[in-house]
Amino acid sequence: MNIFKQLIVSLYSPKDIAKFRFQGIGKTILFVFFITLISMLPSFLYLSSAIIKGIDTSITTLNEDFPNFEIKDGKLFMDAEKPIEKSKNGFLFIMDDSGNVTSEDFGKRTNNGFAILHHEFAFVGGGTLQTYPYSMLEGIEISKSDLCSFLHDIDNMIVIFLPILGVVTYIFSAGLKFIEISILAVIGLLMNNSLKRNISYRHVWRLTSYSVTLPTVFFTIMALFNTSVVGGIFIHWFVTIVMLYLAIKEIPKPKKNPA
Repeated sequence: MNIFKQLIVSLYSPKDIAKFRFQGIGKTILFVFFITLISMLPSFLYLSSAIIKGIDTSITTLNEDFPNFEIKDGKLFMDAEKPIEKSKNGFLFIMDDSGNVTSEDFGKRTNNGFAILHHEFAFVGGGTLQTYPYSMLEGIEISKSDLCSFLHDIDNMIVIFLPILGVVTYIFSAGLKFIEISILAVIGLLMNNSLKRNISYRHVWRLTSYSVTLPTVFFTIMALFNTSVVGGIFIHWFVTIVMLYLAIKEIPKPKKNPA
């Protein structure tokens, strides 16, 4: 059975999942990498789009709407008496040297945006907040023209940066998926003992790798439509455990030797 057919039957058939316990570990590992790739694509595409659009909009906003400023000694100094806030193309931009606006406040207000705050830069892409304190730039002074030039350089290197980001994200996501499967397989081993099936941990690990397919595909579709699910991790694990239980239940009980 090829990997695509395995994906389809793993969505609805515990009986087929039970049969996969005998296949080679290499094919199972390949399947885990495959569903990891599928699961990360929507969020990565949204993040990539947000980064590209954000850089272009940031350059325009800095040039046209923000006053001259300088970052030195770990602080922001700008030629304006009050914080500046602009919203363009779905992106929120804030400049504040008073310290009244924090990165946490900024992150709660938007899913995409860029802020130059009193002590740090803050960037939000696809709802994910990242902060960069000015203390990282010790001994370096940055002006408006310097920042615009830096953003132009990033824009020119984006075709190199995004693939690297994609590979790093994929490796990290795959690592988390393997850890998740290994933990759930321990729960599956307990269910195996309860159901009195004669399979080992390596068999349960294979079954778990296919049992995660249904919740993984479901949350991938939700991410594709940019829809959040309350209690997602609990739903993910619950559905996986149910599928794993049903798959183990499909395995015949060992025959008793006659007395």
